[in-house]
Order: sequence, then structure tokens, then C-alpha cells
Amino acid sequence: MKHLFDDLQSKINEALEKSPAKDLEKNVKALMTQGFSKLDLVTREEFDIQTQVLARTREKLEALEKRVAELEARVK
Repeated sequence: MKHLFDDLQSKINEALEKSPAKDLEKNVKALMTQGFSKLDLVTREEFDIQTQVLARTREKLEALEKRVAELEARVK
């Protein structure tokens, strides 16, 4: 049964490779890539790195705020 599905999938992929739909797909991908390159976008990896940096910065800020509050309480 698995062989039947694999064979069917192979034949469908082969038919798509030879069809105009494949050229259309390539052209659409190229246009989208060109359009996205003009936008000011970041990669997922860059976004995740900046998210981590922001989280660490927030932690440091909260610690500093707590420290300032403690110092202000001691002065009063």
C-alpha cells in the first residue's frame, strides 16, 4: 500500500515538474523574494536573538529599579 502511494506521489510530482504550474510557481517565488527584499524585514533568527536581548535587558532594568528603591529607602 505504501509503495502505491509513493508511486502515485512520484507520478504527480513528475507531472507537476513538467507542467506550466512549476514555471508559474518559480516566477511567483521570484517576485515574492524580490518584493520581500525591498521591505525592511528581519529573519526569524535575528528576531529571536533580539527577543532574548530584550528579555535580559528587562531583567537588568528590574534589578536596577529594585536596587534604586532599596537605596532610596535607606536614605529616607
